[in-house]
Amino acid sequence: MISTSDFKNGLNILVDGNPYQITWFQNHKPGKGGAIMRVKLRHLKKGCTIDRTFKSGEKFETLSVTRHKKHFLYKKGINFNFMDMNTYEQISVPSELLGDKINYLKENLEVEAIYLENELISIDLPIIIEMTVAEAGPGIKGDSVSNLTKMVKLETGTDVRVPLFIKEGDKIKVDTKTGEYVERV
Repeated sequence: MISTSDFKNGLNILVDGNPYQITWFQNHKPGKGGAIMRVKLRHLKKGCTIDRTFKSGEKFETLSVTRHKKHFLYKKGINFNFMDMNTYEQISVPSELLGDKINYLKENLEVEAIYLENELISIDLPIIIEMTVAEAGPGIKGDSVSNLTKMVKLETGTDVRVPLFIKEGDKIKVDTKTGEYVERV
């Protein structure tokens, strides 16, 4: 059990029977009454974020999260198949569990599988990945002064806004957290 005074970013706790990770916190002392802790919590299974306030001194149960390296092998139907890097065991994960991360899964990509009490709850992608541009229309210059961009389709089917000089077949780096173009390889 930990108290609100032990909060730190990345800490996994149980709140109202649900597993959350602290993404931001702030100690607040109003003029009248006791101190409170303002917290942003990310649900470990659903991925949604909520804002909560707790009274100073409240106690919470900590959760242990383990990580295992996996290789993405292939997609079959709505399931995505991964192989454990140590045991070579294969697992099939439904697309609902992965959410928007499926937009960046390509064969042989190494990811980290996150387990909460031996139950797979999510995966972590590398922050920057290389992708091939599958479809790119011609760049048309408009009336803007700078930052001329166009939409392209990547090998996984995801659309990304890139500069006009990017063409079909180019390899680019994409930020998986924001879904934005980083640079051409």
